[in-house]
Amino acid sequence: MNHTAPQPTVQVVQGEFRITRNPEEMLSTVLGSCVAACLWDQGAAIGGMNHFLLAQSQPGAAAGDIRYGVHAMEMLINALLRGGARRDQLQAKLFGGAKIATNLRDIGASNASFARQFLRDEGIPCIAESLGGTQARRITFHPVSGRARQLLIPGSQVQETPPPPRPLRPAPQAAAGIELF
Repeated sequence: MNHTAPQPTVQVVQGEFRITRNPEEMLSTVLGSCVAACLWDQGAAIGGMNHFLLAQSQPGAAAGDIRYGVHAMEMLINALLRGGARRDQLQAKLFGGAKIATNLRDIGASNASFARQFLRDEGIPCIAESLGGTQARRITFHPVSGRARQLLIPGSQVQETPPPPRPLRPAPQAAAGIELF
């Protein structure tokens, strides 16, 4: 029997990024309103993934806090460039940005909008995306080739709670001795 060793999979959790040149390594993450940017340079055989929570840093946040998109994107790109990627050869795929909580502002939409604009501003083509919606997703990414796979997580879809039924109004009663025409 021919047994092939399973590919090593590295989990990228909130506030992290990872780059690799290992063609056997996969990166994986689970996203709700967070966004993951998957960037790679196929010619240099290097790629990586980040996972950020919010687009912009909050007042009082530490400089370079990778939980925020602006820092997560810069750190991922700089690590790829230091690893031998060429900026003009970078390509991207974006995932996440779901609207998970119906009663809060749409953080996912803000994250998705930020990621798209950041890539445009940096001149990095986004060749595929799966942003928005109401379901969480599991992403696996092969950083050297740029292949990605998405699995929507069953049961994670946001359920809108229906408004409570309106009480029925009692039928109007005519006042005694008065005829209405």
